[in-house]
Parts: sequence; structure tokens; C-alpha cells
Amino acid sequence: MSAIIRTTGLTKTYGDQKAVDRLDLTVGQGQIYGFLGRNGAGKTTTIRMLLGLIKPTEGQIELFGENLFKHKRNLLRRIGSIVEHSGFYENLTGAENLLINARLMGVHKKTAIQDALEIVSLHQEPKKLVGQYSMGMKQRLGIARAVLHHPELLILDEPTNGLDPIGIKEIRRLIKSLAEERKMTILISSHILPEIEQLADQIGIVHQGRLLEEVSFEELRKRNRKHLEFQVSDDNKAAMLLEKELDIHDYEVRGEGKIRVYSHIGRQAALNRLFVENGIDVSRLTISEDRLEDYFIKLIGGGTIG
Repeated sequence: MSAIIRTTGLTKTYGDQKAVDRLDLTVGQGQIYGFLGRNGAGKTTTIRMLLGLIKPTEGQIELFGENLFKHKRNLLRRIGSIVEHSGFYENLTGAENLLINARLMGVHKKTAIQDALEIVSLHQEPKKLVGQYSMGMKQRLGIARAVLHHPELLILDEPTNGLDPIGIKEIRRLIKSLAEERKMTILISSHILPEIEQLADQIGIVHQGRLLEEVSFEELRKRNRKHLEFQVSDDNKAAMLLEKELDIHDYEVRGEGKIRVYSHIGRQAALNRLFVENGIDVSRLTISEDRLEDYFIKLIGGGTIG
């Protein structure tokens, strides 16, 4: 999988404060990449650097395999974005607003505006003024503007901020359809873990400007599944007993005497007895009930995600 975004040592300082601190970020082609962190963690600053809106203090940015600052104009043509609030003329319709933007962007395709409105399901009320739009409709119009020119990469900064549950669901559906049907690579920043969990297949966790972890959600879910963990004197023998005596195959030998069992939650006494009766010492048994949110809170050192 080729990298659509790659940053190396990306740093931005304001006086003595490091807003972004040596960030190494990799977004693969076709991914929905969740850029997750608290408010003030450095997400928006990073996105503004990716879009060439501010210059990094140090480090490199490659988009589509090319240096952003050497090929800025050509590369930015391949990107659509929403950064912070989408400003529109409220006394005009959605189509009229998009027409202004299409002219500024050099988009000449006759059906571009109608196509964009259909993508975000705003084509059914063509005469409605933007001032009469709900917050969710305005956010969808912002996405329509971002995809007017059919970009390959879409960068969205907190796109569900301030929306009600219905608006959040609409934006989620839209983002998924852009990735699946139009094959866009999407980077979406958020401080709302449940939203990123439902969208992203890869995440980067940023805290105080530093990238703490970059991992697939599949791997995270695997790590944080509810499980029993035994510290035993012979993990290989324990694994053989699980399979032979109880037909348990959903387990993981972690090394150094640790074995995790993902099934049979609540039957830890029976498993413990099986090990002991077969000459295996059990020095510790823990039951993990961590949710993904607990994992993130531990990773960033306490507090909350939001």
C-alpha cells in the first residue's frame, strides 16, 4: 500500500511552545485514517501544515510521494478539505455558494455542482437558503465544496463537532460512502473516540503534539478484547490442555508464562483448576474489562479524551 501522506519529524513551535513535536505520520492509500487526540493536542496545527496553510518549523511532508513545498500547487489540487468552520453566504442557496467556489477553484464541469449536492444529499431542496440550513446540512455543504473537484485525498478537521446525533450519523454515512464508492483516502481528526471507532481502519493517537501510537483498529480491538490472563509455570502445556480438555481455541500465548483466554469469561475457576490438577502453577489471574476508551485514557496518562 503506497503512502498518500507521510510526515517525518514534523514540528511546529510558537515561541517556547511546541504545538507539534517530531510527528511521523503515515496514511496509506484508500484508508480512513482517524487522527485522534484531545482538544489542543496538535491535530489542527498538523492539518494546517499538511494543507500548506502554515509552514513547519522543522521536518518534511510528502503527499502522493512528493515533497509538498516543492510541488505545492499541483499537490493541493488533488486534495479536498474542511478545516474548522465552513464559511458560506447565508443569503444564497447551496448551489449558488458552490458556483462561487467552483469558479475560484477552476472547476468547469457543468454537472460538478449538481453532482456534489447529490453526493451529500442536498439536491432535493435547491431553493433553500444556507441561512435556513441546519448545522448538519452546513457541514454536508462543506463536504460538497471539498469534493467539487473530485479529490483523491480528503482531510476533515472535526467534521462532527457541534452536531446532534442525527447529523453525526449523516456525516458518518457520507464519509464511509466517499471511501467505499469513490475510493478516496480520508484523514479525519476528532477527539470523539466512538465516532472514530465506527469510521477508521487506521488511527494515529496524538497527545501534546506527539504521536503516541499509529495502529490499525483491528489490532486495537484484538488487544482490548475482554479476556482472562493467566500467569503460569508452563504456557505451552497450558495451551495444549485448553485445546485437548475444553476445546478452547480462542486464546493467545503471550510468552514469559502468560496466556490469554478470550472465551469462557466467568469460568476462570474451572480453568484454574484444570491447570493446577495437571501440575501447572498459576501465580496470577487477571480479568480484563477494559474498553477502548480506557486504553486511550491510560495511553495519554489519565483524564478524558474530549
